[in-house]
Amino acid sequence: MCLLTFLPAGAPPDVAALWHGTQLNGDGHGFAIVDGDRLVVRRGMDAEQVLEEFVVARHRHPDGPALFHSRLGTHGRHGVDNCHPFPVGGDQRTVLAHNGILPATVRPARGDARSDTRIAAEDFLPAFGPLRLRRTRLQLERWMTRHNKMVILTVDRRFKHRSYILNEKSGVWDGGIWYSNDGYLEPPPRWSHASPCDTAPDRRPAPAGRCERCGFVLDPVADACPDCGWCLDCGRTPPDCWCYAPAALDSWSAWSPLRDRSP
Repeated sequence: MCLLTFLPAGAPPDVAALWHGTQLNGDGHGFAIVDGDRLVVRRGMDAEQVLEEFVVARHRHPDGPALFHSRLGTHGRHGVDNCHPFPVGGDQRTVLAHNGILPATVRPARGDARSDTRIAAEDFLPAFGPLRLRRTRLQLERWMTRHNKMVILTVDRRFKHRSYILNEKSGVWDGGIWYSNDGYLEPPPRWSHASPCDTAPDRRPAPAGRCERCGFVLDPVADACPDCGWCLDCGRTPPDCWCYAPAALDSWSAWSPLRDRSP
């Protein structure tokens, strides 16, 4: 299935949504972020490591569009070489990531270890036409059909924009972030931090001085509940809470629910 996520300029990631996508699509991960006149790109097989690096990089480079991809392999070997995103025609200024199964034209022949998306990026699209032209992108959408979605990020000044979503309507916008499908929903069990007040059918407001999420007694000057992490400012818990991320990103382990949170 894969999960392709696009973040417009200035949008922070929903880490829980991305983590869920990594758990459903475990054949490699990667991201790209536009940072001025360069692209920050990283790929890897370790979901936690790549996601951690993405959150840190996004905090450092928030002003450009970004993408994150988790792969469920259908063609080609499983390995870093087939992790998205891929440079288009070897030009490191423009990369793409894709969700779906592309037409047979770009599926690997016997002995070719590349994925269909990698073949498209390396061989097919450079001959298809200039992606900076709207008519080329429309032709590409028709060629790959509406069941395929693609995000292009570029710092090539010949392009009018820094980012493009192909077949955007086939995905979904949620919270200011675009996802290629609903694979970002419903966090897996290792993310759950349920408490009686989360699940009880007759949930009632917590008494004054207690956490509204778990009922823990709060310090009057606390910013968040020390037990469940509920933020007193935004009413969310990490990783959905972004209020104190900048200070905590210098010490990921103190903030990230990816660590020490086993089923």
